[in-house]
Amino acid sequence: MRERYDVAIAGGGPAGSTAAIVLARAGFSVCVLEKDQHPRFHIGESILPRTTPLLKKLGLEEAVLGLTHVPKYGAEFGFGNDHKTRTFLFSDGLIPGSPVFNIERSEFDKLLLDKARQAGAEVYEQRPVKGITKLTEGDVEVATADGPVRARLLLDASGHGTVVGRALNLRRSFQNPELQKVAYFQHFENVERPAGRDTGHPGIFMCAEGWLWMIGLSQTKTSVGFVTRPSFVRALDVAPSRLLQWAIARCPVVRHRMRDATGSAENIVLSDFSYRCRPYAGPGYLMIGDAACFLDPIFSTGVTLAMMGSLHAAGLAARMLRGELSPKTVRRQHCRYIERGTEPFWRLIRAYYKHSFRELFVHGTGPLQMPGAIISVLAGQVFPQQPWKLRWRHRAFDFCVWLQQYRELSPHRAPFYLVDEPPVHLPLITSLGTGSVPEVDRPQVPAGQPEVPAGAMGARASLA
Repeated sequence: MRERYDVAIAGGGPAGSTAAIVLARAGFSVCVLEKDQHPRFHIGESILPRTTPLLKKLGLEEAVLGLTHVPKYGAEFGFGNDHKTRTFLFSDGLIPGSPVFNIERSEFDKLLLDKARQAGAEVYEQRPVKGITKLTEGDVEVATADGPVRARLLLDASGHGTVVGRALNLRRSFQNPELQKVAYFQHFENVERPAGRDTGHPGIFMCAEGWLWMIGLSQTKTSVGFVTRPSFVRALDVAPSRLLQWAIARCPVVRHRMRDATGSAENIVLSDFSYRCRPYAGPGYLMIGDAACFLDPIFSTGVTLAMMGSLHAAGLAARMLRGELSPKTVRRQHCRYIERGTEPFWRLIRAYYKHSFRELFVHGTGPLQMPGAIISVLAGQVFPQQPWKLRWRHRAFDFCVWLQQYRELSPHRAPFYLVDEPPVHLPLITSLGTGSVPEVDRPQVPAGQPEVPAGAMGARASLA
């Protein structure tokens, strides 16, 4: 290990690896401090089309496509109780998107980190940053279990660990309840998926409590998850490790597609969605990827935002280290890039949890090429900023979402509540490892009224 590096990078995920590849290839000394040993499990398996040109630019597309993956040409959206869903193709966007893929992050992330090594970066796995002992312009020092690491610049790519954000008390979660989420997910075998080229379409199935996803990762393996509000979960008498099965049993579309599936009886839990660590840059540091901000995963933005942001940050860092840009200019441009790249997605996420948005989106038609514009935003065509032809149509779509609440632009439909659905026990449930969907004590209710799980009455009322 050197006495001092040009750049120290906290984290070896897609953001940290991308920055390391770019900077090491440019001739800078780079140290990557990664807390885990790759390959390691990570969520976020659906990649946006905007990532394809980026991989080509880095010369990594062929290597990535050599890994097990499922080609992805579009996506599928629908309500969890309606087998008639809406599918769209990225090629139908106002700015057509490239074909992309779904992939297991363990292999994808390992490949990127290996490429950083090959580029000349020094990579130290199982060596997390324990703290920051010095953070000044041109001189930083971080503590590790094996001693301090010094550099001219720190790139924080520590993901949810938010090393700099926590050290400087910058991390802020959103107070809006619709942006406070928890996810329950697992991998399963033999889940039914759309046929032919559509098999790679991520499926998003909406309910008033949140949404469920289904993402094909290989010929037989599928990622399945349930995203909801922590406040709703607290009202249920269900163990966190069994929440996914609880949701599957009450979602007709997902339940049907998983009738022959097998997998673990218990799910993984990920919470603390949607936060920012502003400012994203300061004396001695730039934040990239999830270390800067984390968005609700509904539109699969994580990897694309991380890699696009780190590519831009690495370019700025290189120019600063060469003396071509002032630190103040680099910080300003970096913060502006993150704000411009994430703003369209924040707006879509906030709109997504409105029932009027879901009615319009599933209907799939509209004037002024608005559907094509929204498809392009979903494909990630917002870098370095959202083009004007997408921006004004996005604003017009926001107005339609508001108006849909009062006038029927698209057919109105009743929201679908998981708590209104009685659980159905299928072979799926008994074949999931050794467990089953937990039985929930169900109260006696008057005839003609929907049954709800114990403790969910208050949750149902708060969702209305």
